[in-house]
Amino acid sequence: MNRSQIIFLNSPIFVSLLPKDKDLIFLRISLAAIHSKQSNRKDEKKNREILESAKIMVETGNHQHQPPPVAIAAPPLQQPLGGGKGPVYGPTEQLTQLHYCIHSNPSWPRAVLLAFQHYIVMLGTTVMIATYLVPRMGGTNGDKARVIQALLFTSGINTLFQTWIGTRLPTVMGPSFSYVLPVLSIIKDYFDNNNFTSEHERFLHTIRTIQGSLIVSSIINILIGYVKVWGKFTRLFSPIVIVPVVCVVGLGRFAMGFPQLANCVEIGLPMLILLVACQYLKHVHPIAHAVLEKFALLICIGLVWAYAAVLTVAGSYNNAKTNTQQSCRVDRSYLLESAPWIKIPYPFQWGTPIFRASHVFGMFGAALVSTAESTGTFYATARLAGATFPPIHVINRGIGLQGIGQLFDGLFGAVVGTTASVENVGLLGLTHVGSRRVVQISTAFMIFFSIFGKFGAFFAMIPLPIFAAMYCVLWGIVAAVGISFIQFANTNSLRNIYVLGISLFLGISIPQYFTMHTDDAGHGPLRTSAGWFNDIVNTLFSSPPAVAMIVGTLLDNTLDAHKNRNERGIPWWTPFQNRKGDSRNEEFYSYPIRMHEWIPSRFL
Repeated sequence: MNRSQIIFLNSPIFVSLLPKDKDLIFLRISLAAIHSKQSNRKDEKKNREILESAKIMVETGNHQHQPPPVAIAAPPLQQPLGGGKGPVYGPTEQLTQLHYCIHSNPSWPRAVLLAFQHYIVMLGTTVMIATYLVPRMGGTNGDKARVIQALLFTSGINTLFQTWIGTRLPTVMGPSFSYVLPVLSIIKDYFDNNNFTSEHERFLHTIRTIQGSLIVSSIINILIGYVKVWGKFTRLFSPIVIVPVVCVVGLGRFAMGFPQLANCVEIGLPMLILLVACQYLKHVHPIAHAVLEKFALLICIGLVWAYAAVLTVAGSYNNAKTNTQQSCRVDRSYLLESAPWIKIPYPFQWGTPIFRASHVFGMFGAALVSTAESTGTFYATARLAGATFPPIHVINRGIGLQGIGQLFDGLFGAVVGTTASVENVGLLGLTHVGSRRVVQISTAFMIFFSIFGKFGAFFAMIPLPIFAAMYCVLWGIVAAVGISFIQFANTNSLRNIYVLGISLFLGISIPQYFTMHTDDAGHGPLRTSAGWFNDIVNTLFSSPPAVAMIVGTLLDNTLDAHKNRNERGIPWWTPFQNRKGDSRNEEFYSYPIRMHEWIPSRFL
């Protein structure tokens, strides 16, 4: 190496091109030493000292950790044009105010009281459906009591299996309003038939036909669930679809809220006001906070029920209209007198089921509607229970097991099929308790009161306006949970706003049109010569969740879907759809006691 090459290697231009690494220190010092040696032979001793010191630096430097990279401060969030300085809340997958999530449990005494509260909540829907349908079927008060017992028994069995080997979510499986329209169609056909010798005979033929229709139509949910058809359809969902579906699961039942409450304002309105006031009163004292936050519903029901009993005994409704007396008085259900002391529901207790093709198709539509409603309810339950959003395989087995539950409904003589109870999901948000164990304990109350009829009839005597006031709060909570899903998509996208607006509005408006033009016999606005087709379409489009799901899925997947993938929230949503997409999925949804080892993988 000549002198000119050595001078170039030590020049600032060449050195600036080299990375600043400790291993190059030795090279640079070595070049400097060589240059010094050629320029001054007399400094050999000094050059050796420089080389030794450079070698030591390199050896010690190789055993030291590299300094951590300097963190670059993130640019501050851009404030709105108005100059607001408030905090900005980012998306949160799980709610932070829950006291007990899906696999954490309160103490046993508290869990039993919370479970009894779940039983009372689902009892309202059960009594509403039986009170509406059984008299139209020609049944007596005793028949109504036995129908309520059958509904409670099948609800307890279905809930236990759903929380154990179904979705594993704390969801109560109760009777569904979706089946009312096809049931009314069956009632109308037998009402026009004058060949019955008594009303009780007409009731038996009607409920046996309902049984046959439920048994056959249950195959729909079993197939689309366990054959994984429904899961493939839910792959088209995004947060933009989930928002309207979950919202209208709660908002779509507005007709059974305040309108039912107004049937007896004297007790319905105090119940609503008192239940809302408890949210303020719980801040008065720590003890009041602990009690009212968990058990406000039971306390309010007890107080208003006692108030209604006082009004009844005082004769406030003696001269009122018949409908007013049935809504306000606590002694007009006649369930306590007619219910048996002990009666165990058993398969085919009403007789051999009757199978008629024209009625089965109507139930097919109701089964699809209950599937849409349960899917939205499952998503709301997962959020209020502190779990990750249910993956596709969990939705599949939940819907498949719901079909098996509908089969049980048909075998044991329930008048309607099963679905995930929306009001009980709202109770999770009201109490801040999403424990699975609490819901499983509630099944013991359902089964117990279905067998011991007198005890169950006592609580079934609660006036329906009290339940309606309670549902005004619980269904509203579920609707608000649906709104919270929008945080995972771009809320400033006009495209998303368009899809959300159309889905929400049509999800409420179209079912309202079908409901307004449906007569007492269950005949909707579509009246072609094919009665089975009419029943399917009228039932399907009378359901707000079904309509919102159809409209939202269609618009979200066809309107600039690929270009707006990120704005739709797909990157956030996709990992939760897969079994191993999120490490927490197995923690929340895996089968208990290692059942997955002996269940065929195609059913997992």
